[in-house]
This record gives sequence, C-alpha cells and structure tokens, in this order.
Amino acid sequence: MGWKAAEKLIRHWKVLRGDNVMIIRGKDKGETGLIKRVIRSQNRVIVEGKNLVKKHIKQGEGHTGGIFSIEAPLHVSNVQVVDPVTGKPCKVGYKYLEDGTKVRFARGMNASGAVIPRPEILKERRKPRPTSPGPKDTPIELVLEKTYDEKAGIGMPDL
Repeated sequence: MGWKAAEKLIRHWKVLRGDNVMIIRGKDKGETGLIKRVIRSQNRVIVEGKNLVKKHIKQGEGHTGGIFSIEAPLHVSNVQVVDPVTGKPCKVGYKYLEDGTKVRFARGMNASGAVIPRPEILKERRKPRPTSPGPKDTPIELVLEKTYDEKAGIGMPDL
C-alpha cells in the first residue's frame, strides 16, 4: 500500500468526486458506489465501501491498535460512470448545449445519451477560503491606490 506514482498520468479526467460508478474489474465487480476521493497522481479513485482490505495498525499514543478494514484505491480504468437513465456502466463524453454550457453525457453502445449531472459535493470546497487577511495579503488601500495615470504623467518611466 505504499505510494507509487503513475507512469502515464491522465490529463482529462472523466470521473469526478461524488460520481456514481460501477466497478468493472476486481473482487467487487458489478457493484456500484460513490467516488469518495480521486488520487490524480496515481490515476486511482477510492469508492465508498468497496475494495476493502485489512490494515494492521500498531498501538501508539492516543490511539488503540488492531486490524481495521479500509477502502483501498482502484485504478480509474476499473470503474465506469453509471448511466443515470439505464443504470448500466457507460463512457463519458462532453458536449455543448444550445445555451453554451459544457455538460457530460452518457455515450457508448448501451448508453442513453442523457446528460450526466455534475455531483453536488463538488459545489462545496474541501478547504474553505480564508475570511481574514493573512500576513502576506496586500491591504486593500494599497491595492486601490492609483499609481499610473497616462494623462497626468504619473508613474511614467523616464526614457
């Protein structure tokens, strides 16, 4: 279970965190679940409650040891997004609607061609934006200060 970098990283990911996917290879073949985490550096995803392995954890300060079941990552080629209409695994394509919005749709042999909605979990941020300015943030007074005016000749370089 050590960290291993992928040889060829996937540039354009078609599966997102929160997608309903079906496992197409491995010990949990044919089961569906939601993607809990996407590990882009390894081309892997973690599906909720699937691909469980036993992990032996040594006892230490503040926690007890024992044997725990955890979800192991699956390679992204072993999962496929479930078509929202037919409930079968399908490929994912991108297209533009008449109003100009880019959407994902189900494509393939048994696919319905329906639009796959963007998961709701992606609308909330994992790390919230800071509300108070930090030590390296520029004060708003300096940002709004006018340092260049072409007509008045302020801020012009001497050439």
